[in-house]
Amino acid sequence: MVSWAERISAAQADVIVQPASWAPLTAFAATLFAVWWLARGTLSTLALDHPTPRSLHEAPVPRTGGLGLHAGAQLALGIIAPNLPAALWIAFIVLLLVSFLDDLREIPALWRLVAHLAACGLLVAAVLPGEYGILLAAAATLAIAWMANLYNFMDGSDGLAGGMAVIGFSIYGAAAWQAGSTEFALVNFSIAAAAAAFLAFNFHPARIFLGDAGAVPLGFLAAALGMIGWLQHDWTWWFPVLVFSPFIVDASVTLARRLLRREKVWQAHRDHYYQRLVQLGWGHGKTAIAEYAVMLASGILALAALALPAGLQAALLAVAAVAYLAMIAVIERAWHGQAGNGR
Repeated sequence: MVSWAERISAAQADVIVQPASWAPLTAFAATLFAVWWLARGTLSTLALDHPTPRSLHEAPVPRTGGLGLHAGAQLALGIIAPNLPAALWIAFIVLLLVSFLDDLREIPALWRLVAHLAACGLLVAAVLPGEYGILLAAAATLAIAWMANLYNFMDGSDGLAGGMAVIGFSIYGAAAWQAGSTEFALVNFSIAAAAAAFLAFNFHPARIFLGDAGAVPLGFLAAALGMIGWLQHDWTWWFPVLVFSPFIVDASVTLARRLLRREKVWQAHRDHYYQRLVQLGWGHGKTAIAEYAVMLASGILALAALALPAGLQAALLAVAAVAYLAMIAVIERAWHGQAGNGR
């Protein structure tokens, strides 16, 4: 049997002893300090998330944690100096600035959407080859913008979005490493490490939140790096979708339900499935751990499926879809059952 060490290529083994190999640890340490300072320092009141009838928290909490997370991750990426398109970072900065302004002073939803689509369209125009056509480019722009927004929608329970980032970007890193893209793997491992440091302050009871400036750029990176990994043949198109499927399924099905009910989908609410679990008595901690289990299972399944023939890949994706339908049905039944009992 070939050992794990023997599977590492000569190029990968050489990377391990380079300064870039310390980037994930740098991301973790820098983020840990930055988020600690943001949670306790003079900037802790810069942007506060005050509870509303739709919130799941009961007291004001700083929502600047995402700034510390991204600062730590970017410091690590500066060490790696990855060969990634400039448009990726331009779009990232635009989304970060717009989202931070939204944290400080709410920006109308229409203007946020315009900025998101413009930033995501810039990335797609820069990296997607012209032969893929205008329809795929438009679909990719919408998909990346949706991922940026749904990540923000799903950041409503302690530890949830941070844990998804730890698991999701770690799976990206493992797949890229396995494909021989060591630099790209370190990029993803660094983002995961920064998210892990943030999670130390965000797991229930959360002392700080991501804020829009944390969640929107994280969702953007999940989609953008997923597309880049596909374009450079590290994985297939469905891989990032399956890795982040717990968030994608919950947010997309919830949006569809609200559209069918003709509700104002841009308004805050407590109708996501993870929010229903919290309200059903699971609480933040138990809900987060259950979601972590689903996230980890999805990620491991995605990694395992990469090595399978196309037919078996399709079968596993079908199994995953059925599993999600079953979980949705169970939560719906519990939710409506409790409503019938006077919730």
